[in-house]
This record gives sequence, C-alpha cells and structure tokens, in this order.
Amino acid sequence: MAEIKSIAVIGAGIMGRGIAHAAALGGYRTILEDLLPTALRRAETEIRVNLDKAVELGKVESSAADAAFKRLEYAGSVEEAAREADLVIEAVPEEMESKIEIFTLLDKICRPTTILASNTSSLSVTEIASVTYRAKKCLGMHFFNPVHKMKLLEVVRALETDKDTLATAVEVGGRMGKEVVVIKESPGFITSRINAMIGNEAFYMLQEGIASAGDIDKALKLGLNHPMGPFELVDLVGLDTRLNILEYLHKSLGEKFRPAPLLVQYVRAGRLGRKSGRGVYEYPESAGETVKAKFSRPEAIPAGKS
Repeated sequence: MAEIKSIAVIGAGIMGRGIAHAAALGGYRTILEDLLPTALRRAETEIRVNLDKAVELGKVESSAADAAFKRLEYAGSVEEAAREADLVIEAVPEEMESKIEIFTLLDKICRPTTILASNTSSLSVTEIASVTYRAKKCLGMHFFNPVHKMKLLEVVRALETDKDTLATAVEVGGRMGKEVVVIKESPGFITSRINAMIGNEAFYMLQEGIASAGDIDKALKLGLNHPMGPFELVDLVGLDTRLNILEYLHKSLGEKFRPAPLLVQYVRAGRLGRKSGRGVYEYPESAGETVKAKFSRPEAIPAGKS
C-alpha cells in the first residue's frame, strides 16, 4: 500500500472544495487547483465557514479545524498542484472529454508512483485510465455532495486497477472520515444508477401532472424515509449533471434510463438548480450568480457541462 502524504484536488467547484476540506481534515497536505482565482477565493472562504460550523456543532475540535485550514494550499495550474502530489483527485465537470484531457495532462506531469483518481459519478474509469501509462494506478473515488457532511465514498475498481492502489484509496477514504464501499466498475456504480432512476421517474410524474413537485418530494421523504426529495436533490446536484448521467446510462443500459422530456426542457431553459437560481424550485439568493463551471477550463471546450 502506497504512503500518501499530499493530495492534489483538480477543480475548486462544489465537489472539489468539499474533497479538499475532507482531505485537509484527514491530515493530508492538500493543494486545491482551479484556473479561476475567484473560484479559489470562494473555496477558501467556504471551507473556513464549514470548518467553523463543524466546531460550533461540536463535531470537530477547534484546534483540529485550524490545523486542517493550515494544511490547505491553492494553485492556479494543474502542473503546480499535481507535480509533487502522491494522490491526485480530479473533480472537473462530469464530461468524458474533460476528464480525459485532465488525465492525459496528469500522466505527463505526475511522478510514476502517483495515484490518479476521478470523482466521476457515472463515467467509465477504465476509459479515463486508458489514456495514461499508469492504468494500474487509476481508479474512481466518488464522493457525495455536500462532501464535508456525507459519509459515503464509493471506491471504483477499474479493469486494471491493482490491489495496492485500491487499498490505498480505501485507507485515504477512512482517514477522511468516510464509510467506504468498494465496487467493480459498472455504469452509474451503485448510488448514481438508483438515484438517476428515481429522479427521472419523479420528472415523468411531474410532467404527467400526477402531483406537484412539493408533494412528490414530501411523499418520498415521509413515506420512504429519504432525507431529501428527488427534486430537492436534483436542484442541489444540478439538473445538467443529472441529465449527463442519464444520457450516459441510457446509452449504456438502455431505454429504462431515457431522460424525461421535462428534465431536458428545464436544462435547455437554463434551469440548472441552486447554482443558477432556478431549477425545479426557485432560489432568489442565487439568482444573480453566473454558472462558470462550464467555462472554467478552456482545454475542455466543447465539454461545458457541469
């Protein structure tokens, strides 16, 4: 099993900054990268706020939160962040072209012993790893939003992932405070596959006028004990991200995952969820924000789906 001392996180969006938070709290030197200085500033502010909130709630000691914050570093380029890292976790938008571009670059930059992980929620890690000369040291580490609160981590074994790499990822996940499940690569893994089906069916029900969005959410929370309703969840995750996942699952697994026309219509209208100020529900406090993730990495164009 490899010894991990430093972790680079590529992409300072919602997932990237959450992963960086967990890594720093787990005791790792953590370098968070993004091309946009504003994204790094926002990440730094939000991580501090979330650490302070954890202290306030008695979940983290004040000294541990301060130590974690001091372990965080910020970089404006992939090369600067990943050059000396023992583990690199890619957290760019859920688009195969973007991830392949990043892994191709990382394979050139990183030391031969560095492990490369993708935070993909549904895409083939085997395909992503195939562009590198270190497929044995590539795997998936699927975190959940919000990362600093959600306990689950899906560690995804690609076709050529070796045992040491897998064991190292499990160890890192444990130190980050996560409950780890190890799964063989399959489209959508466990949670994304089931969540996509539930959320898609909810859109079909809304489209057919069976019930309001609020009542569908209430029914699943109270009747099935879900912590969030399907529409609350998709607004948090992003309707564009859910549509990307469904399109991939539809292509891979067939008709049962065909995206509901209403979901497609919402995405085309720019109703992407909390990040755009409007999804299934409206979020006036976010209405003025610009969705920048799709433009944050020029080399990923025309990838552009966050």
